[in-house]
Amino acid sequence: MKHIFLVEDDLSLIGGLSFAIKKQGYEVDIAQTYLEAEAKWINGKYDLVILDVSLPDGSGYDLCKKIRETSKVPIMFLTAADEETNIIMGLDIGGDDYITKPFKLAVFLSRINALLRRSDNFNQADTELDSNGITASEYKLLCFFIENANIVLSPEKILSKLWDCDENYIDSNTLTVYIRRLRTKIEDNPGQPKKIVTVRRMGYKWNTTD
Repeated sequence: MKHIFLVEDDLSLIGGLSFAIKKQGYEVDIAQTYLEAEAKWINGKYDLVILDVSLPDGSGYDLCKKIRETSKVPIMFLTAADEETNIIMGLDIGGDDYITKPFKLAVFLSRINALLRRSDNFNQADTELDSNGITASEYKLLCFFIENANIVLSPEKILSKLWDCDENYIDSNTLTVYIRRLRTKIEDNPGQPKKIVTVRRMGYKWNTTD
């Protein structure tokens, strides 16, 4: 049985989210403060961590950094801030996904299930991949581009492949953030990309002509 660690201080959310997680067949452990979360993390073993960004005594970002010192467990951020800079920061420090409040419960559960599936698939690999800080999700995105070289891929097609769930559940700027992060790691000049090019009003293409 998968064990999920929910770090959230909003009592109105905790009850509903924990009930929904348990109905999916998962166990759930809850912490409401940074200190409580830190202690439970040290003593617990989890398959997924869900972090509220704003905690009464600290930041979910700081807790993510601490977790990443010792673990590659999937991390999802819960945040009321949907600015691109906040999203990029959360992903750059080791987060795998984020969802902005308020959100629909079906969306929340779909993202959890998708993260756990991706984690299971990635952990089945015989070798560990580490190249210029590319994460598992970015690696999957890169492989999808390479497999479809010189083909224009719509955002909907990319999202359905990358997240393995209904693309309507994905925030509109999630793909933009992942594309930007991947470009910074593989392009000579991310501001003028030559490999992952944008095809206006159509999508993105892995370019092998240059």
